[in-house]
Amino acid sequence: MKSAFELAMERLGGSKSYTNEQKQKLAEIDRDFDAKKAEVRIRSEDQLKKLGEDPEGKKEEEIRKNMARDLAKIEEKREREKEKVRNEKPKA
Repeated sequence: MKSAFELAMERLGGSKSYTNEQKQKLAEIDRDFDAKKAEVRIRSEDQLKKLGEDPEGKKEEEIRKNMARDLAKIEEKREREKEKVRNEKPKA
């Protein structure tokens, strides 16, 4: 008989085991998307440094909003890619 924890993990998809190939693909996706997020952060920090005088802070706010939006899009895309790998049927 399964415990409540085991049943909850099954419902959430947490107890599924992945093949080595799936694990490698998931790790590669994480590496790729971590790099993309780093690029966005670096680009945004560079824009902030070049900003100069912005007494009202509107330009800074816009840069930070754009960075947050871009990071969220990247994270959404990462999860879609990972979900594709998670749903792959293992090769026989």
